[in-house]
This record gives sequence, structure tokens and C-alpha cells, in this order.
Amino acid sequence: MRANYRMQRLFLDAPLTAGGTVAPDKAQSNYLLNVLRLAEGAELLVFNGRDGEWRAVLRQPGKKQAALELAEQVRPQPASSDLVYCFAPLKSGRLDYMVQKAVEMGAGALQPVMTHHTQVPKINVERMAANAAEAAEQCGILSIPESREPLKFDRLLAGWDPDRRLIFCDEDAETNNPLAILQSLPKGPLAVLIGPEGGFSDAERDQLRALPFVTAIPLGPRILRADTAAVAALAVIQATIGDWG
Repeated sequence: MRANYRMQRLFLDAPLTAGGTVAPDKAQSNYLLNVLRLAEGAELLVFNGRDGEWRAVLRQPGKKQAALELAEQVRPQPASSDLVYCFAPLKSGRLDYMVQKAVEMGAGALQPVMTHHTQVPKINVERMAANAAEAAEQCGILSIPESREPLKFDRLLAGWDPDRRLIFCDEDAETNNPLAILQSLPKGPLAVLIGPEGGFSDAERDQLRALPFVTAIPLGPRILRADTAAVAALAVIQATIGDWG
């Protein structure tokens, strides 16, 4: 069932059950009552990433407090995506964009990776999770990807499940077209790894290429910024061996 884009959607971090009432937090209440200026009895859609999407009716038990009565489930909760998106963190504005696009493209988990050339030493995982929820809210997505704590490059590979194919975008690939490489891969769990601005170091690239569960792909003849590469890589992967097919 397709999302209803005509109704306001709201992410709620609370259980959603038939006949239940959920109290939005202070910021959400202010948004509903003072920004959107919704009146008593207004209807909107709510979701929590676990219990599907529900039609809710707005109530106002207090001057500054909203309450949402759950009327009916309008979409069941789909199976979560199994695609793991691994990436070297970027500066906050571009990182926000990259996280949002990864959610829109169907990532099931967001895994920051600290590489040799990573320029951002720390990442705000709570902000990353909030951006993921906002992207899902805006795009009619019901599953919220898991936002993971950062891992160093070596630790990521040392603890990798070899049954999950890791696809990394290699700017030194011998061809420009990734389609033939991707189409040759067997079906199974997938992850994609996007490097930082400046790319992977030679040592990291050699380490990746030596692992049997790693596949290198190109992303065309031009140099792409890391956030652009994320969208391009996820698009070609989803179109060839992901959930678009």
C-alpha cells in the first residue's frame, strides 16, 4: 500500500495500538498546535518504525499539550531493509544530507566508519538518528534504519560477517560501469562502503581488495563528492541486486 502524501505525518517514539492515545513530546505538541495550527479533531498519520502507520485524531487536553487518539492502522509494518550503509562521516550539513538520502534509498542500518582520510573525528549519533526519522517522516517510509556507533576501519573489517557481501566504491577501478560487476553477484545480504573526501588510502584499498567477501565497483568516469557517491552507489545497487528488482 502506497503512502498517503496528502496528510501530515509524524514520527512518535511510543508504542502504537488500536484504541490507544499517545502524548507527543513538547516540541511535537508545539509543532502541531502552533506551527501547523491544527484544531481539535484534525487527522494525521503517525508511525514509530515498528507498528505500521496509523490514522490519529488530534485532541488538546491542555493549552500547550496535544494528544493523539489512534483510530485505525492504515499500513502494516513492512519487513525492514537488510542493506547496511557504511560511510566515512562528513561535516554536519553534508552528513545530514547523506543520511537523509540513504534512508530514502532504502538503507536498513547506518554505520559510520573512521578511515585514514576521514576529516570528522566525532559524529553525533543522536543527530544522525533524528535525521533518519525526519527523512522517513517526509517520504512515507515506515522503517527507521538503525543508527550505529562509529567503528574504526580495521575493526569494521575484523568483525565483518563474511556471508554479507561488502561493496566498496573504488575510484581506481579499471572500468567506469558498475552494472556488469553487480549483476554477476549472487543474491544475499549486502552492504555498501563509501569512503571519505580524498578516497581510501592505498593501504585501505589493498586491505579491502584482499578480502573474499569484498567487491569493488566504479561509479562512472567522473570524480564524485562523497555525498553524491552515496546516492549513486545506492541507486545502482538497489536497481541491479537490491529491492528495486
